[in-house]
Amino acid sequence: MNLRICSGITKPGFALIHQELPAFTSCKPQLLYPSTLRIPCNNVKRVRIAFIRFQYSVADKNSVSGAPGSSMSKSNTAPKKGRSSSLYSRPSLITMKNEKIANRAKVYEFLRGLGIIPDELDGLELPVTVEVMKERIDFLHSLGLMIEDINNYPLVLGCSVKKNMIPVLDYLGKLGVRKATFTDFLRRYPQVLHASVVVDLAPVVKYLQGMDIKPNNIPRVLERYPEVLGFKLEGTMSTSVAYLVGIGMGRREVGGVLTKYPEILGMRVGRVIKPFVEYLESLGIPRLAVARLIEKKPHILGFGLRETMKPNIEMLLEFNVRKELLPSVVAQYPEIIGIDLKPKLDNQRNLLQSVIDLDSDEFGEVLEKMPQVVSLNNKAVIKHVDFLKKCGFSLQQVKEMVKGCPQLLALNLDIMKFSFDFFQKEMQRPLNDLVSFPAFFTYGLESTIKPRHKMVARKKLECSLSWLLNCSDEKFQRRMDYDTIDLEEMESEQPSFDMNSLMEPRNDESETDYDEDSDDEYA
Repeated sequence: MNLRICSGITKPGFALIHQELPAFTSCKPQLLYPSTLRIPCNNVKRVRIAFIRFQYSVADKNSVSGAPGSSMSKSNTAPKKGRSSSLYSRPSLITMKNEKIANRAKVYEFLRGLGIIPDELDGLELPVTVEVMKERIDFLHSLGLMIEDINNYPLVLGCSVKKNMIPVLDYLGKLGVRKATFTDFLRRYPQVLHASVVVDLAPVVKYLQGMDIKPNNIPRVLERYPEVLGFKLEGTMSTSVAYLVGIGMGRREVGGVLTKYPEILGMRVGRVIKPFVEYLESLGIPRLAVARLIEKKPHILGFGLRETMKPNIEMLLEFNVRKELLPSVVAQYPEIIGIDLKPKLDNQRNLLQSVIDLDSDEFGEVLEKMPQVVSLNNKAVIKHVDFLKKCGFSLQQVKEMVKGCPQLLALNLDIMKFSFDFFQKEMQRPLNDLVSFPAFFTYGLESTIKPRHKMVARKKLECSLSWLLNCSDEKFQRRMDYDTIDLEEMESEQPSFDMNSLMEPRNDESETDYDEDSDDEYA
């Protein structure tokens, strides 16, 4: 472009035109001039300054539109290879996938270094960095879980400490579950760490309270059977309880039964509970009596029918327990169908044979009267036999007494001494009376023996120990109205166990209450 400086031109003969175009359209300023541009000398400086400013503004626009990654430079400059066309640099999907694989490989390597086998973790969302994974493992260690526990359920590594673990543990703590039990709790049911407090856990707790389990017993139920938190409300839990109520379990007893043995909630009726009930019925135990046995000792439902119960019944028959007395044996000591019975039977038979010369048939009689004998401690048995010998009884008399009342081998020795002293000093009866009625030692000295002896002595009646003691208080009062004693009544003895006692009408108030030591009667 040629510039000729002349005087006499008052207005520039050209116009600078800059068209407003869309943001992504490149533009060039256009110079329009007719033929020759003439500028007065005194205006040259102004035009030059304006032209310089115009050049800078055009250069700025070109620098923006021609910047790397800008789409506005496409019409002027070809894009360079390897550069993104976006305003922000983003990794490609392949790059992201490769990074994810590399990070997971590092996490797996870290886990293997600790002894954790990550084979089951494929497809599970895990922390991206080793640091976060280490945080999770450290938290699990703080709960008492070891590497072995994590290998038993490696999916626990998919639980976030803040989002999963802490909310669940806080909820259990608020319910009253003791922190000291968390380790065993999580070993048995680690899946609880995946649960939602609102969706999964709270509805189960509310359901348990609706089954008459007292709020203060809920923590004990969860500690004993944490798997209950994973059950569906309308599934096995409801059907098992409904069946037990149907066979005669009192509705008011349900809460106490479930508190003692919450495993019932996970038992299937058709596979476990019903076959158990029907088998005991086949032995001769009435269904209502079975229901009452379950009320008192609900843990018996956990005995394996094929693995334990049936073999133990056959074993009792082999040890000379009469078939018709099997119902009485099981009703007296339901645990006998669930323990490892064979070694206990062998041990007790050999022991009694050695200390009182009891033969196999006589051992069968002892089992029929007190099946708990199989669980007695050897030293305790020997101490009781020695006590009776020191009282002046011969070995044959001790044998007869044990056959007549095997409970002698399990009574408190101090109480037996007090009773025997009263028998000798106050009652002044011969030892043969105790041989004939060894159950004397099973009656309370202050509550029964002393007051009845005084009443008989006041009336100067002569009677056997059986007539004196083997009756209820009401019946004894009626006997005191007699002028004479009926010999037949004096000879009669009630059986050691009455099955009907299990089926007596219950009181209005529930008698079942949770007692942690209730199952330790013969410990």
